[in-house]
Amino acid sequence: MGNYLSPPPLFPEFKPLGLEDQEILRRLLWEYQPETSELTFTNLFIWKDHYNLAWSLDRDWLLIINAAANGGTWAFPPLGPPSRTEICLKLLQWLREEKGVRGPRIERADNRIVAELAGTPGLIIEPLRDHFDYLYQSADLIQLQGHKYQTQRNHINHVRRSFAYVYEPLQEKHLSACLHLADTWCAVKRCVEDLSLAGEWEAVRASLRNFQQLNLQGGVLLIDDQVEAFTLGELLNQETAVVHIEKANPEISGLYAAINQEFCRHCWSQVPFINREQDLGVPGLRSAKISYHPQRLIEKFRIRLV
Repeated sequence: MGNYLSPPPLFPEFKPLGLEDQEILRRLLWEYQPETSELTFTNLFIWKDHYNLAWSLDRDWLLIINAAANGGTWAFPPLGPPSRTEICLKLLQWLREEKGVRGPRIERADNRIVAELAGTPGLIIEPLRDHFDYLYQSADLIQLQGHKYQTQRNHINHVRRSFAYVYEPLQEKHLSACLHLADTWCAVKRCVEDLSLAGEWEAVRASLRNFQQLNLQGGVLLIDDQVEAFTLGELLNQETAVVHIEKANPEISGLYAAINQEFCRHCWSQVPFINREQDLGVPGLRSAKISYHPQRLIEKFRIRLV
């Protein structure tokens, strides 16, 4: 188990996810080569408090649960070698019988595990469109060629004409300004009144406060030496980068299109694909993601006991 300093938790014992777990969890996640955006250590870490995430090992499988205290506990799909039918049934039955969860379920399951579980009696598997990830070709997001990207080019040209912005890799010197921008964005969007936005706000803050420890890639757009947009991402698998965070001054039109193109150009031009995560069923976000013409959607499923 590498240099992990204490014995890893073994099922049915679970350990709250922490920064000290980074080495072992990164290795196990990378070995799986996931397609779904949730399955990076960074994503799990920055959302750990919102979902009260905990992890365990059962033989060759990594188990991660949302250990909510209100009985709403659910699990991520077990990660490891096939076949995972036995471990899935074991995990779901444990949630019901030992944790008292009504309607135990596995969330964010990918096509791989769904194929392994096909035809298993006692399971219901259903797609969840709101959680499908958007996968793009990197070259498309960088070049924005053709009529279908005219709107994005117009946004970028507008901001270029209006402001002499400068792109820089996100560095430690930018972190406090990025935090300030995130707080300003949340004040405008009234995050304190929206639980999902409040959770995202905390995830953004966690990613910035632990930027160096998490070994993230990032970029900023500067206008008059002020950070007006920033973004964060990392490799999801050997062929795909995932963009976890993207925030811009809501009062300056065109910044999101500009930071998206610049970040892809400077950081991910050698990676074939970019995963820009899900839309959560938010109409404006769905429209924006579709407007960039994804190569395909990465399907995700819920698995539950009958």
